[in-house]
Amino acid sequence: MSSFKWEHLVRTQDHGHFPRARGATAGRTFALLALVAALGGCTVVGPQFVKPEAMVNPQWSEKEKATLDTAKTADAAWWRAFNDPILNKLVEQAWQENLTVRTAGLRIAEARAQLALAVGLKWPQVQAAFGQGSAVGSIGNSSSFDRHYGEFQGGFDVAWEIDFWGRFENIQRSEAAGYLSTVADYNSALVTLSAEVARTYALIRTYETLVALTEMNVTLQQEGFRIAEARFRFGATSELDVNQARTLLESTRVSIPRYQLSLRQAQNALSTLLGQPTGKVQELLGQPKEIPVAPPTVAVGMPADLLNRRPDIRSAELAALEQSARVGIATADLYPRISLTGTVGLLITGGGLPGLVSAFYDMGARLVQPIFDYDRRKNNIRIEDAKLQQLLVDYESVVLRAEQEAEDGVVGFVKSHQIAAFAQSAVASAQRSSDLAFVQYREGAVDFQRVIEAMRALLLEQTTLAQAQSDIATSLISLYKALGGGWELHADQPVIPEQIHIEMERRTDWDDLLSTPPAPKTLKHVESEITDHE
Repeated sequence: MSSFKWEHLVRTQDHGHFPRARGATAGRTFALLALVAALGGCTVVGPQFVKPEAMVNPQWSEKEKATLDTAKTADAAWWRAFNDPILNKLVEQAWQENLTVRTAGLRIAEARAQLALAVGLKWPQVQAAFGQGSAVGSIGNSSSFDRHYGEFQGGFDVAWEIDFWGRFENIQRSEAAGYLSTVADYNSALVTLSAEVARTYALIRTYETLVALTEMNVTLQQEGFRIAEARFRFGATSELDVNQARTLLESTRVSIPRYQLSLRQAQNALSTLLGQPTGKVQELLGQPKEIPVAPPTVAVGMPADLLNRRPDIRSAELAALEQSARVGIATADLYPRISLTGTVGLLITGGGLPGLVSAFYDMGARLVQPIFDYDRRKNNIRIEDAKLQQLLVDYESVVLRAEQEAEDGVVGFVKSHQIAAFAQSAVASAQRSSDLAFVQYREGAVDFQRVIEAMRALLLEQTTLAQAQSDIATSLISLYKALGGGWELHADQPVIPEQIHIEMERRTDWDDLLSTPPAPKTLKHVESEITDHE
């Protein structure tokens, strides 16, 4: 490590007065200030970030125009399409109470503070006042002079590393991208939360429907069991019919606690999503209801809309921008660091006040340039550049995964409608077969095996229809989640609940960094930094 330093030190003394700088001293001072002005126009080293390119299909692969409206983009409040007030209330409550979303909001506050810290790095890094006093005395036989006097020295130190190569500029740019990335992550958490609440709600209503269907079939099979017993008592049939009826009845009853188990687990999951202890959600759900009914046609826009709508894609892009700036930070370490230092103060010496007063100052510059580092700095740049390339590839992966999820949602929604239509016809036929089998068994035209087969087929088709109706709802929910909507409604809302805000302000002075919308001191700079790279 080689260090070069030049400095000019002037110390003058005058009783109670500040000296004036001489001509040569003033000239050097002005030259140093001119150097500061020249160094102010820094050069930002490192790569110029280019927004990653991503290939997206121009059209959806599914061409079902009767179900999909590509001319309109999806509604931000997509869950309202189910026209279910309870679902609407659950989503709104989850936004306010979910703990994962709260953590994401607190990460925004952390990132704001990090960005504010980075902004401050561009100004003098050391600004410190100093002062010290001492009393000096001597012991001797002579009394012809004052053997006691005091000394006080106080002043101000400044050290300023000039951002000649854009090191601090890249740090600020990196933190700016990181800040916006936390905002995108927060929005992504809202998208995921809304979809998960809606999906869990649909599952709850599905299990409630399955329990009701099974109980209805238990009632039907109990009637079949009663008829079989009566015919056996009158000698019209054998004990085999009774045992077959009992077996069918009990095997159907087994399904009820299984569905109830899944129902309770779904309710517990919804409680967690709402940030509530288990057992509280039943009050919000009320009485069992039907599976949410999806609209026959949904607006999906075009696949290219995903790039602007999905916050996780935005987050992946910002992560790459953040890392690009870190490559610039590492690159700046190749070049010398230039710092300006200065000290100004007073020195008071004497046996009493005011004593001798001296003003002093020290102005200088320091240049540091590592010479032998065995390629450590170059390898550090390579490490950061490799991380950048990984994030660029990750961006492509996120886009592909987003398109896959959207395509799966589109296909699932269309095909679930078709499955439900076929299942509806099957249920109607199974119901008719079951009714006929009962009538024919009472009349002795068929054995009980025909009744068993008809009742089993009815339960199976009813379950299939319920599952198909559930699949329509969950496929639409998955589609809306893949389209990335919902977060727009929360754009101007606080990301930190009021109670937590008050608690944090009581504990620490946050200035306006917890405000909503984002702190005005940094937002303008952040947006300009990102815009410059798009």
